[in-house]
Parts: sequence; C-alpha cells; structure tokens
Amino acid sequence: MITPAFDLSQDAEYLILSIRVPYTRTSEFDLYIDGSDFKFYAKPYFLRLSLPGRIVEDGREKAKFDIDKGLVTLWVPKETAGEHFEGLQMLTSLLAPKGSRSAKPLIEDLSTGCSEAAGDDEDEDEEEFDWQVEQEVYKESSEEELRALPKYGFGNRRSGVFARLQEELSDVTDIKNPEGKPAAERRQARLDAEASAFSPDHYLADLFEDEQIKRLLKFRPWWAKLSPSTEQEGEAAVSFNNGEKEQLRKFTNRSYLLDKTSRNQVWLSLVDILLAYSYEVRSTEGEHNVESAWTIRKLSGTLCWLETYSSLQDVLVSFGRRVLCYPLYRHFSMVSAVVRDTTKILQSGKACVLKCLLDIHKVFRENDPAYILNDLYITDYCIWIQRVKSNKMSALAATLQKTSLQKKDLGLALEELEQAATMVAEEEEREQGASDCTPISHSDCSSASSDSTSDSSDDSEESEAEGQGCNKSNQAGGGGGGGGGGEMSKDNPLQPQPSSAACPIPQEPTSTLFSAERKVDALPSASEGSRQLIQELGERVAEELKISQECIYKAERKCSQANSAATKTEATSGRSSSGILLEPSPRRNPLLIVQTQEDLDESDFIC
Repeated sequence: MITPAFDLSQDAEYLILSIRVPYTRTSEFDLYIDGSDFKFYAKPYFLRLSLPGRIVEDGREKAKFDIDKGLVTLWVPKETAGEHFEGLQMLTSLLAPKGSRSAKPLIEDLSTGCSEAAGDDEDEDEEEFDWQVEQEVYKESSEEELRALPKYGFGNRRSGVFARLQEELSDVTDIKNPEGKPAAERRQARLDAEASAFSPDHYLADLFEDEQIKRLLKFRPWWAKLSPSTEQEGEAAVSFNNGEKEQLRKFTNRSYLLDKTSRNQVWLSLVDILLAYSYEVRSTEGEHNVESAWTIRKLSGTLCWLETYSSLQDVLVSFGRRVLCYPLYRHFSMVSAVVRDTTKILQSGKACVLKCLLDIHKVFRENDPAYILNDLYITDYCIWIQRVKSNKMSALAATLQKTSLQKKDLGLALEELEQAATMVAEEEEREQGASDCTPISHSDCSSASSDSTSDSSDDSEESEAEGQGCNKSNQAGGGGGGGGGGEMSKDNPLQPQPSSAACPIPQEPTSTLFSAERKVDALPSASEGSRQLIQELGERVAEELKISQECIYKAERKCSQANSAATKTEATSGRSSSGILLEPSPRRNPLLIVQTQEDLDESDFIC
C-alpha cells in the first residue's frame, strides 16, 4: 500500500485533512473514524493517523474531491468543539506506529448481542486486512529531480508516476521501472520482448488454417458506413449516446501547450492507439469482452511500453510486430485491414476519432487496473481532440493511406519462414501422390490379367462342352461297330477335372468334330481318313494356341506401361501362365475318339 501525501489543519469545530490521491477512483473512498484513530483508504493509497485529539462521526463530516489535482479534502468534527489539537505539523509522529494485529473486528454488530456472534457470521476464509502495515513519510520530489526523470504520458508531460505506483501498474505496462529507463532503452527492451514472444508455429497455423481469419476480414465496423467528406458531414454522421455525452460533460475544459516535437509525438501515438482499438473491434466483431482492455493496451506500444515514435512508419512496424506476437489471430492480412480501418476513422473527422476514444475510455474505466491509462493518456486525448483543426486530421489520414507496410519491414523473417513451410508442404504432397500411384498401377495390371484369365476360362468352357459332345458321339459310333466303343471307354477312363488356375488348350468347335466323326463313319476304311482328320485338327489347334499367346502378350505389354516395377513380376507370371497353357489338358482329347481298323481288330480279338 502507498502512503499518500497529506496535510492537516483545524478550526474551532473541524479537523481539516487534505490528502493527495492522484490516479485513483472517486467511488472507492473508505473512512474509519474512532476517537483519536483515523483511517483512510482509496486504492492504492492507505493512510492511518494517531491524532492528538478525539474526533467523531456524527453526520456533520463532509468531503470534497478535486479531480484535476487529485486532492481529497475532508472536514471531520471534533468531539469537543473549540479544542485545539497540537502538533499537527509533526507528520512523522502522527503516523501510527506498527503494532500487533488485533483479532477483534474493527466494526461490531451490537444487535447480535455479542461480538462472537458477529464473528461467526463472517466468512472464515476471507483474508483479514492488515491495518498495521508499515508506512513511510512521502517525500515530494524536487523540480530538478522530476525534470531529470524520463517523460511519458500525453505529450510527455508526466514523470514520477511509476516511482510510487509500480506495484499497482505492473499489470498495466510491460516495462519495469520506467523511471530509470530513457526512451531509447525502453524501445530496445520492447523489440527484445517482441522477438522473444514471436511464435513461428502460431503464425504458420493462422497462415495455412485461415478460415476464421477470412471471416474476420469480411466484418464491417460501424465507421465503415461513414463517408469521408467535410467536417460538418463528418460530425453529422457520428452520433453520441447518453453515456458518452455524460462523460463529455465530466471532462474538464483545458488547453495544452505543446512544442513541435511533442505535438508530432501526440499525433503518432494517437494513430498507434487507434490501430490497437481497430484491431480489437475487428477481432471481436464489434462486441467487447473481458479481454478487450488487455488487447488494446497490449497491441499499443504507447500504452504498453510508454513508447514515443518519430515517424508513421515506426508506428506501423511496431503495431505489425505486436499483432504477430501477442493476440489470438496473428495474420498479416489482419494488420493490413486494420491500417485501412484506421485510415477510414481519420478520414471521417474528429467526431469519429472522439467516439473511438470515448469507447476506449469506457473499456479502461471498467477494468482494474487499466483505468490508470485514462489518466495518463486517454482523458487528455478526449479533451485535446475536440480543439484540433480538421485539416490536420485529413493530412494525417492521407499520409497514413500512402504509407506501405510489408512483411520484410517487421524484422521477423516471415518470408523465409513461409517459403520453408511451403516447400515442406509441397514435398509432403509429392510423397502422398507417389504412394497413391503404386496401387493404381497394380490394379490396372490385375484387370488386364483378369481379362486374359476370363478369356481362357471361356475357351475352357467351350472345350469342356466339346469333350462332352464327343463322348456322346463316341458311344453312338461304338454301338455300330459291334461294341468296340464300350471297351475303348473302359481302357481310356476320363481324367480328373482341372482346377480354376489351369488354362486348357483351346479346342475345336463341336460342329467341326461332329462332321469329322460322320466323315470317318461313312468311309469304308478309317485309317486313311483318320490320318487326314488328325492333320487338320492339329493345324487348327496350333492356330488357336498362336492366337492365345498373342492376347497374353498384349496384356503383359499394357501392364508394363502402367508400372515398370510390376512389368518384371507380370512377365514372370505371364511366362508361367504360358507354360500352363502348353501343358496337356486333363480332359479327354477329342482326337482319341477316332479309331483305326487296327484298334477295332484288336478289340474284337480281346473279346
């Protein structure tokens, strides 16, 4: 806790306390008055005094708060009117010495009958406030010391604030001990922190998986409907709600004397703050959330690092780096879209800029401890922007529109990172395509082989039909020859049926064999006719074998074109298939049905 600067005076009826509490909320003042004990609390300030006389809380006490000076003035009635309190100028002795903590509650509810009952009603887990914290007398810094400290805030008009509020502002800014670091050291510390926070994995994930980014880029904020024109049209296009009008009435009308350097820095910091605000509006699609205050101050180097810029290009580079390092959506297209949004805001006039600043003021006002940034920057901007000339705003918008920002300007090696990621992605696609090509070639070869096998199966079925027809004809012819055919069937039993993998030799059509049988039966001597028939059938069988081999060769050639690796395997299987085709068929050879005269004589002799 911080002991505020204070001063005491008195009159006949009141003890007057003047307590200086800058950068605090007016709605969070707590007073405790009990005899000679006085306690005052306004986060982050706490004051406890042991007075030389007694004071009372009887309804006559009153208070006044000067917002500009951050000064609270309290009038507390004396218990005894006219009593003179001595030693009010001895500030050190008025500070209560550190003592032991008391377990007794400071405020008791007497209606419960006893203090123990009141203690039982309290939450046991609630941490008791330490009223006996050690305090030190506030020493006002001299003008020379303040002039030597680094400047920050609106127009670099503030110094010494963080020397006393560093503990409270540690969650607001990223810079540590800003009072001891000049602007150059703060800038280098910011660049080092951004380089350390940049995540290539997060950036590449948003780069290649950009569905959400594309949706945010299509969003149109409220200022997109405004048309950049003269000042009157710009003001007419922007309307303020009741809350914004009330806040404008609360601001104190003041003027700012800024030199040329400070004025340029104020304009550049305004662009930086508007860029952060525009990103927050686009990323949330116009609906603020609990992270809005964090997003605005984190993306703004002005608010997060108390940065001062020297050119508009420096502002864009700083904002682009921070967008790619900290928020949820880290895409360079978001940076370009936000720059266009900010240009549109500036083109719409100072009324549009004021509305944006009031929205930022509201977001910070509702966030603890970001509200301190309102006192350092936003409040002054809301007052100052109302007095600027419109031509200054238009000139800044035109300059921002002409300023270009590229990935190489950010110093994060984005182009090299994207190139490496693209090469890896292309290599993975090539490997995937190669793995998908191999099974397709095998399927083509399998289909070609299956076609050849089906052709062989058809020939096999025709041969089987021919064999069955020949057996019937043989039985008929044998009956006319005196029963010799029956003995021939016994001497030449049927062979077992071939398996599906075997490929039989193509056989003659059934009609041709039947005509040959009739020709042999009609001749008086079968020896000469049988020889001629055997010769004709042999020639036709050879012709069929030649045709079958040509079909197999064509199928193997088609397979080799699809996949060179499978050619050798299919060629080997083709040669194996060719060997199978050349094996003798297990079915009865239709040529065996032709019998010579010698066979008939031999069968008669056996009988």
